[in-house]
Amino acid sequence: MKAQLPRTQGYKALALLAKGGMARLREFKAAGVAEETVVRLVREGQIVRLARGLYQRPGAKLAANHTLAEAAKLVPQGVVCLISALQFHGLTVQTPSAVWVAIDRTARKPRISYPPIRFVRFGGRARTLGVAEHRIEGVSVRIFDAAKTVVDCFRYRHKIGLDVALEGMREALRQRRCKPDDIRRYAVACRAWSVVRPYLEAMAADAA
Repeated sequence: MKAQLPRTQGYKALALLAKGGMARLREFKAAGVAEETVVRLVREGQIVRLARGLYQRPGAKLAANHTLAEAAKLVPQGVVCLISALQFHGLTVQTPSAVWVAIDRTARKPRISYPPIRFVRFGGRARTLGVAEHRIEGVSVRIFDAAKTVVDCFRYRHKIGLDVALEGMREALRQRRCKPDDIRRYAVACRAWSVVRPYLEAMAADAA
């Protein structure tokens, strides 16, 4: 029987990136890869440093939502929300200059220089309802679904603009990404029905 060659730290590092697309320094260490090995691989051009503590293979095919994957790696407990979620679902022509990420009201705000991230604090059921996981470049990215995103945009209309919230609702209904009842259910659960109701009823009536 042919003896297996020992897996070097470099081999483990590259295998980790091949499986997960991106990796944080703590993931390398957990896999038995020392920080010195990671530094050497970067110096040799075998891996690239995307941001502080975040790495990827060079020449990796980047998805259109690459920055969402980066943000998810750096803030694994966060959820992509508001304009970034609208863009992911194809419900806006807006191009956010930063990734909008929802974090718990009591969570410590991470210090991240790149990619640019705008944090919004969500509490209670508003943080847990409507969360769906998507795979982007091998990374699990948590994103609010279309109906929940529309409701959140009305909840945070003073931050992003009422016009953006209206665009999101209009496109969600036009593209049939969700039903009016889906929006109503989330709005009631998040105590935003009084704000959402007149706009939803008007758009539903126009579409009838």
